[in-house]
Amino acid sequence: MKTTYIQKLGLVLKNYTDELGHLVFTNSCLHCNKELVLQERYLCWVCWEGLERTFYDEQKAPTILDKLFWNRVEVHHVCALYFYDKGQVSQSLIRALKYEFKAPLGIYLGEHMAKHLQTHPICAVDAIVAVPIHPKKKFARGYNQSELLARGISNVWGAPILNSIAHKRKHTASQTTRDRFGRWENVQNLFVGAARIANYRHVLLVDDVITTGATLESLTKAIKAVDPTIQISLLSFAFTK
Repeated sequence: MKTTYIQKLGLVLKNYTDELGHLVFTNSCLHCNKELVLQERYLCWVCWEGLERTFYDEQKAPTILDKLFWNRVEVHHVCALYFYDKGQVSQSLIRALKYEFKAPLGIYLGEHMAKHLQTHPICAVDAIVAVPIHPKKKFARGYNQSELLARGISNVWGAPILNSIAHKRKHTASQTTRDRFGRWENVQNLFVGAARIANYRHVLLVDDVITTGATLESLTKAIKAVDPTIQISLLSFAFTK
């Protein structure tokens, strides 16, 4: 009886503190700025519904994203859950993750992706590798957004995250103002493989957005240069239309 009373009291106190915290630290939708209710996280339900799904994970035939890497690099599975476009909900999420210091958002989105893909063959990977960023950029941002996505995926699938598999050769300028050729040229030979991936034969490379695919292509080549037999799949939160 005593335990039951304490549990009920704890639940009442938690509800009270949640309500108080909601009043003091008002959370707003990252896209429309509407105040969120207690059950909503980062986006209001309308904006969550406004995210444009690719449905690539449900297609049997090769998708546009699959074809993006044809004749460039050998990969096993390629997937992105949402389309990325200027002014859309996806852009608001990625901007908040990369430039507004919302580290917990990255883990949340990683878990969100992993839950959607639990029946997809891509979840059968042995380990996860986040796309590296240069130490200068990581210091300025406070984190690597791809590492946060990888942590969220790992939380759901249980696959370990491999660090120090590859690193960036140089600190590159932002990709946001470059055209498609400029993006490709900016990241060619950008990564160098640092070590063989022992005990793991199928790894997942995780990034936030795929545009030309040049970053993931460069990273895949760097890893395969060290370990040609490794099987690689690619996953990102969004794919630019």
